Amino acid sequence: MRQLSLVERGAGYVLVQAILIGLIIFGPQGPLLLPEWTTTSFLRSYVWLLGVIISLLGLLLTIVAALNLGKNLTPLPCPKEGAQLIQGGLYRIVRHPIYFGVLLVALGWLLIYPYAFVLVYVIALFIFFDLKTRCEEIWLIERFPAYLEYKQKVKKLIPGLY
Repeated sequence: MRQLSLVERGAGYVLVQAILIGLIIFGPQGPLLLPEWTTTSFLRSYVWLLGVIISLLGLLLTIVAALNLGKNLTPLPCPKEGAQLIQGGLYRIVRHPIYFGVLLVALGWLLIYPYAFVLVYVIALFIFFDLKTRCEEIWLIERFPAYLEYKQKVKKLIPGLY
């Protein structure tokens, strides 16, 4: 069997993902989404604290999900040669827990920095992960026929919802 190139294994997806995450963290923020009076209020402090908590939870979930994958972990959406299908750990509750964790971090970041462009970047990241998983799951089904049954039982990006 022919070895797939980096591009054929989805390196472009990794690049777009990095750009979107970079925009969330470092990109232009745009206008504030909250009313001006909230910038000095207790409400703003609570929203900020909630953002920190959600971001830390997302980071923890991302790390645990990566550990659940073990030697199967790759930045590319195409599974590694010799990879095994993982359905345990966080993969019991969501098919793509790393993406879910990253989305939580992005949501938390939005609460910490509630600006219009940050919201647009977070929405774009969610849409991107939805599209990326469609491609990734084609490769997973080709490699692991049992993935079809797993796909019917476990939600894709948000546990219990989607």
